[in-house]
Amino acid sequence: MKKLISVVLAVAATMSFATGCSKIKEIKEIAENSDVEALVSAGQDIYNELNIEVPAKDRAGNDIKVPEKVEKIVSMAPSTTQVLIDLGLGDKIVGIDTNSAAYADKLKADVAQFDMMSPDNEAIAALNPDIVFTSGMSSVGGTSPFQSLVDSGVCVADIPSPSSIEGICEDLEFIGACVGKGPESLALSKGLTAFMAGVEEVGKSVSEDEQKTVMVMMNVPSADYPTVYTFGKGTYMNEMLEAVGAKNVFADQEGWLAVSVEEAIAANPDVILMDCNWMPDAADQVKALEGWENVTAVKNGAVYAVDEDLCSRPNQHVSEATIEWGRVIYADKFGNFTQSFDEIKEDILEKILG
Repeated sequence: MKKLISVVLAVAATMSFATGCSKIKEIKEIAENSDVEALVSAGQDIYNELNIEVPAKDRAGNDIKVPEKVEKIVSMAPSTTQVLIDLGLGDKIVGIDTNSAAYADKLKADVAQFDMMSPDNEAIAALNPDIVFTSGMSSVGGTSPFQSLVDSGVCVADIPSPSSIEGICEDLEFIGACVGKGPESLALSKGLTAFMAGVEEVGKSVSEDEQKTVMVMMNVPSADYPTVYTFGKGTYMNEMLEAVGAKNVFADQEGWLAVSVEEAIAANPDVILMDCNWMPDAADQVKALEGWENVTAVKNGAVYAVDEDLCSRPNQHVSEATIEWGRVIYADKFGNFTQSFDEIKEDILEKILG
């Protein structure tokens, strides 16, 4: 019961600090007054999350059997690779996808690299991994390229692309539970939840007449490819925009989108965020596009490059991306935002493990 009290206090105190939420303050007061019966009722869900069990199914719902000890890991998605490194498991990663090469300096020099779309399953199996993490990106066509690994008895844990911040948190907890880092991943999850709640509080200070419309572009359209890749509702990036108090110009549509140049121009956003590190000078390219000169964002010079690596890899680092977006869209509201995700995470982790 002491564990229950300490954990509810940790999470409630942290959430209260980040959000000022009256309900969370109520839970904190119950805990501080040692009203055990009320506390159990109010905080049992938090306590239950500490009883971290090794998953029997992956995030796609497939049956998996995770070994008791995980010493060798193959990560076939950069978002997962980053989480594993942050959990202190870089030395256990024996294989990665080529997109995870960005983290090679934090891994062993001889770590093997594979194409996530066309993996060499025989070579992966030869590494004798205890678990292979895959992502929805590899199964875009509807068929997993890792099926032969599954058939050979290798534990393959699939993590489909999450559609919400809550989904990201669940993915974090799943990864940690698989590799023996349950409490640490729970701290990442709870830390992200608390951080985003703090962002939302600032976002609520944006009045309706101050709200800006935003379009996030993942490419620069051209005559050969007159399409803009972006997103609508039902995506974690849409939640990021909503958190800072902005309006997605395509929030009336669902999921990840490919819209025509005509649709993009007609949307007439106040701000354009270029989420495409792979295209040099993307913001300047958009400002120079023929036919875009009357788009409000272009007229006002409100076209900005944002860090694709932060926002396009669904893990706890979307916290940093959300603040980056907030500071770009509403410099006056988020310019002095000092809340630190790491501080929140460390506070929760200390209480959980303490």
